[in-house]
Formats: sequence, C-alpha cells, structure tokens
Amino acid sequence: MGETLKRRDKILTIDDTPETLAFLTEALEREGLTVFAAIDGQSALNSLAEITPDLILLDARMPSMDGFQLCRRIKQEPHFSHVPIIFMTGLTETEHVIEGLAAGGVDYVTKPIVIGELVARIKVHLANARIAYGARSALDATGRCLMATNESGELLWCTPQAERLLSAEIGEAGWIDAGNLRRLSLLRQDIGLGPKCAVLQFGSRRIECQFLSRTGPDEFLYRLKEADSEAGDGAQRLKEAMTLTSREAEVLVWLAAGKSNRDISAILSISPRTVNKHLEQIFRKLGVENRAAAAVMAVQTLSARL
Repeated sequence: MGETLKRRDKILTIDDTPETLAFLTEALEREGLTVFAAIDGQSALNSLAEITPDLILLDARMPSMDGFQLCRRIKQEPHFSHVPIIFMTGLTETEHVIEGLAAGGVDYVTKPIVIGELVARIKVHLANARIAYGARSALDATGRCLMATNESGELLWCTPQAERLLSAEIGEAGWIDAGNLRRLSLLRQDIGLGPKCAVLQFGSRRIECQFLSRTGPDEFLYRLKEADSEAGDGAQRLKEAMTLTSREAEVLVWLAAGKSNRDISAILSISPRTVNKHLEQIFRKLGVENRAAAAVMAVQTLSARL
C-alpha cells in the first residue's frame, strides 16, 4: 500500500511520431511513471518552461531541430544539468552513438523499443541522478565554492558561492577561453608532481582554481577562490601592523575594498557565519564597534604603508 503513495517520477518523452508517443506513454504509465509528451523540439522546450522532468527520452532524428541539437539546448540550462537524457534511435552507427553522448546524453536505446529494457535503464539512471543531485545539494548547503566542467571547458554546474564569484563570466559564450582551458587540462593531468592550483584569467580578474576530482564520465570538479596579488600584499601588511591572524587580515582587506560579508565568504571560500566570527575578533583587536570603523582603519594603514 505504501508503494502506491510514493512520488511518481516524471518522464518527458520527445518523438515526432504520434504512434510512438502513444505507445511509450501507455507502457510507462503502467510502470507507475508520469509521462509528458512532446512531438518536436520547440514543444519540448515549451514543456520544460512549465515542468522539470526527472528524466527525458529523446528521439535522435526529428525534423527542424534534431535530438542532438535539442539535447545541447537543454544542457545549456543549469536548472536541467542534473536531468538524465536517454536517446531513442534507429541509428546504430558508432558516430551517432558518440554524438548523442557528446551532446549530453547518458544512454541510448534502439528502436523498436523493448519496454522491459527501457524501464530497467530508466530506473538505473533515475537512481544515479538522485545520488548526484543529492550530493550537489549538500555541497550547496555547505557554502563550498565549487564548479564542474566537461572536458571541453563548458560549465556543467556550480554552487551558489561559485556563481557569485563567476557572476561576470557565467552565461557568456566561451567563458573558458583557450588559455584557461589549457590551464584546466594541465590541472587534470597533474598526478601529484606539479602544482595543485592554476590561476584562471578573466580580463583583469584572476581566479585561483584547484582540481579536486573526476566526478563523472565527462565531469570534472574544481574549487575556486579569488586570486589577487594586491589583496594578498595588503593582507600581509594588515597582519603585521594590526597583530591579526592571516585569515582575519584577508577578511579585513576585502572589507576595506567594500565587499559585503556574502562577497567575502565567496572570495575566501568560507561561510558567512565564519566571516562574522572573524569580524568580531577584528573589531575586538582594533577596538572598534562596527565594520565602517574597521574599514577606515584598514584603509589608513594600507595608505600609510604605500
């Protein structure tokens, strides 16, 4: 009885053949899945504006916008990055399978569809997606400044902290240029003998990037933080002049630069609560009562040492 009360997974099925859509809808509904149908790429995009499916079944060959193009469009949206896409195709040539996986698909089934096999694959990918999404949500909640890219340097997802740090770059075409892509590639190839971090260049901005691990067949995880030599020099001067710890000096130098607590937490990859604790210690050591007074003292100290 409890089994029937469980949440029904939502499947978006996209195929330009009405008979195939009807067959899949009936068969998958019998398996306890809720099915939404779309007959072409634009209809699918319209549906995605209203719902977030748990999995997408996608016909590879459709008129106007084929499945490979549609898959790329869907995967460009961070909101759908965790949704697995299974291609349905009558094409068994290796190049088509590779194209589907490269576009962002996780699997493919050949037509005519064998429902038992398809359902088994759906259940596996739904379970994997739940594990991955749960882990990602946990990372978001801890305030980590993390991002994941594929091998081509395309941003797959990032935590809210990283999104704030990369706010000027996210959404821009080619935000990972050739130079940055090479730096990421060298980081992934490092097996412990070379440097663990690389500095990504975004115009005048510099962001320190540390490769953590490979988290999927084409997914690589990195930790980010602001890399600013002038900020580093300023923090060292404040540390020496005001008898602060290294972390307190880093917090104060960014406070003097006009950054909010949220900005500082993203730049230094620490939680806003930790920023507050450091500020309390800074106020006590400087004998001030608020951030404005601490910022004034920091600016005066840095100016006097130039």
